[in-house]
Amino acid sequence: MTKLPFYKRSWFLWVITILFTLFIAVWQRSTGPTYPKKGQAEIGNEVIKYKLIRSDEVEGETVETEIAIKAPENINGSYIFKRYKSFDDWTEKPLERRGDELILSIPRQPKAGKMEYQISMTDGLHTVKFPDEPVIMRYKGVVPKLPVLLPHVLMMLLAMIFSTRTGLEAIFRRHNTFRLSLWTLIFLSIGGLILGPIMQKYAFDAYWTGWPFGHDLTDNKTIVAWTFWLIAVIAVYKVRTRRVMVIIAAIVLLAIYSIPHSMMGSEIDHTKTEAPKTEVNE
Repeated sequence: MTKLPFYKRSWFLWVITILFTLFIAVWQRSTGPTYPKKGQAEIGNEVIKYKLIRSDEVEGETVETEIAIKAPENINGSYIFKRYKSFDDWTEKPLERRGDELILSIPRQPKAGKMEYQISMTDGLHTVKFPDEPVIMRYKGVVPKLPVLLPHVLMMLLAMIFSTRTGLEAIFRRHNTFRLSLWTLIFLSIGGLILGPIMQKYAFDAYWTGWPFGHDLTDNKTIVAWTFWLIAVIAVYKVRTRRVMVIIAAIVLLAIYSIPHSMMGSEIDHTKTEAPKTEVNE
């Protein structure tokens, strides 16, 4: 019996797959549009570090989202905000001093509502506005962690792990391609087509906002990936040596996971439901 090179052995392929998948998962999460916007602003001799949130839950004890930025006593400023995709004018308010922090308070919005905001700080001589473009913050409902959120994340993570592992199985022409393909489809079906819509309902009050009902990229990515894997499972079931479709499906899912999470997600477009503001000439 010929001994396989270590890079073709199952244990090695699993290790590479898991490490690679975890890297992709962390990268996707940290580059998404709901990940906090981090940076720093130089005001005279002072360096102000900030972490501006871009996602919040609609439930809470207050009607506002508070964001704190540490700043010396000689620094003050203001901030502007308005509803995203609306005809609203910018509202400007002064930053509130609380000890060593400056606080901005953004009015909470309904599920899928968005607010955009920008900050201006000064030491009396120098004024800095940051970030360069207004931050867009999306609001969502609370998703139950144990029965919905955690199983969804686990299923989608397993789908990615098994997809990558199945792709390697097909590339190296090993004998478990069909079984691994089937597990990939199962995990993707549970995580993406069952738990995904349930989580979407809790978060944005709609089960599905992708094609043909909307343009939600997360929903669209899910159905594209699931379709490719369904075709791959059927193909390899009929002819166990037909591995090309499996490799294609694995590449498609990898490409989809490379797209930052929550891009082009659910949102309220006020410009479609409200009339533009008009000036009244006296």
